[in-house]
Amino acid sequence: MHRKTKLGKLIESYPFVMGWMIENKLDPEGKENMDLEEILDEFSPEEIENLAMDKAGLMEGLEVFVEQMKSFLGIKEETSVRTLTILPGRDKSGSPEGFDELTIKASEIVSIVGPTGSGKSRLLADIEWTAQSDTPTGRSILINGELPDRKWRFSSNNKLVAQLSQNMNFVMDLTVIEFLQLHAESRMVVDIEGTIYRIIQAANSLAGEKFDPETPVTALSGGQSRALMIADTAILSTSPIVLIDEIENAGIDRRKALDLLVSEDKIVLMATHDPTLALIADKRIIIKNGGIASIIETSEEEKSILVELEKMDSFIQSMRTNLRQGEVLKTINN
Repeated sequence: MHRKTKLGKLIESYPFVMGWMIENKLDPEGKENMDLEEILDEFSPEEIENLAMDKAGLMEGLEVFVEQMKSFLGIKEETSVRTLTILPGRDKSGSPEGFDELTIKASEIVSIVGPTGSGKSRLLADIEWTAQSDTPTGRSILINGELPDRKWRFSSNNKLVAQLSQNMNFVMDLTVIEFLQLHAESRMVVDIEGTIYRIIQAANSLAGEKFDPETPVTALSGGQSRALMIADTAILSTSPIVLIDEIENAGIDRRKALDLLVSEDKIVLMATHDPTLALIADKRIIIKNGGIASIIETSEEEKSILVELEKMDSFIQSMRTNLRQGEVLKTINN
């Protein structure tokens, strides 16, 4: 079966295939759109003889190698993450957490609220490591209602959680397009050009001021950097769960950013102190003393409050835009 899978997709699912290719003197560069049989067919009869290559043996060997590695690593066949379930543990005092079970579906947004140091990062770590009552909180994580596949813990190419921080700085000397091309190539993306175009278009729809693909990433403003990384995470990252840490001051269109992430079937958890963002979420987790104190569904009354909050946000955003353009603000009623 794997012999007919395109190499790019195969390596994306099973990164150890890259090592198998190199070990068998099969250069994978530029062959992500080819399956193994097509790659082997590129060798001339003379090359096959000189390399003492056994085409049938290699194709059979790939099948056996992948199955053996899957068995060794405890990897099941690739399935999408439809739900994330958190089972309760205890807070810093050892008291049971205040909920029975929380299941979050794909394309759902959950906010996390609580004082600084209350345990939001610990909750993220429990999710990222798919805790099984083996962390200080004693929580357990289920994926699709079942004990999680070990790949979420041990495969560097199958990260469960992508994190977007408020503090984001680039240190590499690359333009935006070079940065995205590097990332796309590392992901063995088939349509690199089209993917880069989508990311830049999405990022510019989030940023207050648009940027050019040839702009050095170190020259991007804070808002442009965050817009770029949110678009990159939504479109290019394979992580099904995204944690966003306090984007209230990110200088981007926050509603559009969240819409972009959930449109790509991500599960979004968002630590925030902003009432608008907290109410955009379908529900919110209340963290106190290192534990989940309660979970609140966003009520119809709160959704009506959200409408008013978004009007205020829109008004403030328009004033911010006017200031950027050098205009003089008049009275609020104007």
